[in-house]
Amino acid sequence: MRRAGFVVLFLVLLPAVTPRLYASDEVQFFAWLRSWAFDQDINFDNEYRHFNATGRYRGFAETFLADERVTEIGRRPNFTPIGSAILWAPFYAAGHAVAIATGAPRDGYSKPYVAAVAYGSAYYGFMAALIGGAIAVRVVGRGAGATLAVWFGTPLVFYMYIAPGFGHATSAFAVALFIWTWLQVRDSWSPGGAIALGAAGALMAMVREQDAFLIAGPAIDFLRQAAVHRRQVLAPRPAVRLTPVLTAAVAGTVSFLVFYTPQLAAYKALNGHFGQTYLVTRKMNWAAPHFFEVLVSRQYGLFFWTPLVVVALAGLLALALRRVPALHRDAPWIAALALLMFALQVYTSGSVESWTVAGSFGQRRFVATTALLVLGLAAIGAAAERWPAIARGGLGLLVALCVWWNLGLMAQFGLHTMDRQRLTLAENARETFINLPMRAPALAWRYLTNRSSFYQLPLQERAR
Repeated sequence: MRRAGFVVLFLVLLPAVTPRLYASDEVQFFAWLRSWAFDQDINFDNEYRHFNATGRYRGFAETFLADERVTEIGRRPNFTPIGSAILWAPFYAAGHAVAIATGAPRDGYSKPYVAAVAYGSAYYGFMAALIGGAIAVRVVGRGAGATLAVWFGTPLVFYMYIAPGFGHATSAFAVALFIWTWLQVRDSWSPGGAIALGAAGALMAMVREQDAFLIAGPAIDFLRQAAVHRRQVLAPRPAVRLTPVLTAAVAGTVSFLVFYTPQLAAYKALNGHFGQTYLVTRKMNWAAPHFFEVLVSRQYGLFFWTPLVVVALAGLLALALRRVPALHRDAPWIAALALLMFALQVYTSGSVESWTVAGSFGQRRFVATTALLVLGLAAIGAAAERWPAIARGGLGLLVALCVWWNLGLMAQFGLHTMDRQRLTLAENARETFINLPMRAPALAWRYLTNRSSFYQLPLQERAR
């Protein structure tokens, strides 16, 4: 599928975007925008009271409005960084223009503003998948099928269309942009390229703090190439010859710090110091006690929620072991670093007290790895070109089943016909592969024409 085809598909699916905020995390991401644009401050008391008054957010007052739930300097906490708000800002401005044009309340809360953020997330999720495909084409020479499969076979699609107020689609975009920039810069490691990579890294860290760990991949790549460069120019004047390498390192580091300054300033204004509030840091155990559980737990694990990840990781491993025909001369090395970057996401997710993300759709923190998954899936597809026809068909069937599993879980999650706190695999499989195929057309029509019916289902329907 050419890029134009992807754009058409994205536009056709825009009516599937759900323009609402339904979780406390979404309120926090949104509050940055509203407070900046209308109050010109970093004080979220009025935003939180507005959303709490709607009665939609159970437990919100206890977490964000209780007298004792304040930051180190007495402000209402906001556990989200500012990067998503920065990326959403142009869409939010467009929402304000729509509010003016249509006569909607120009208060920063009304439907045009919320819809603008929702469509912004859909756009960034789409761009994450598209950039992931471009990365795959650059490395292994193909990526269209992998782009489609990851788009619809992972929780990315949920956080683009069903719950776009979260920062996961923007996180996927920022990581994809960072990886794409790295692959462009690594050919020469010029100072200008290092500045661009530092800026992309800063954006990535501002969208989701844990994603800053992904900088390790390009950093190791730079050190490797710097070591090679040093050996090649060791004589006669190594200090002079190494100047371009050192300049690139300094330029990239300074660029990251400069572009990350807005986040530091926000931390300072909100928490009184240049870091997250203690309300967040106390939830981290950097020994990562749940490293393996976050992958293989039968109730919460990524591999069970999103089995397409297993296929993609197999592709990255095959590429790293030189079992995949590739265009890029350093494809195995890039794949090895991609596996390291994915492992770092496992590490951070396994370090969080709330590693189960119970009540959310899937292991949502891994949406950030969208571009890596596209590359891995494209790699296994490239390897399959050498397989017998029956094996290629089996791979295609496996990928299709993984995509349907993801869509089936989305339907069950929305219909409240599954336990939204955990997977119950036998029941989930029966519903996905036996019951849902017959109901799918009616459910799709209901989603497009009567979406609010999915929000609060009657108890008797939830029990079915």
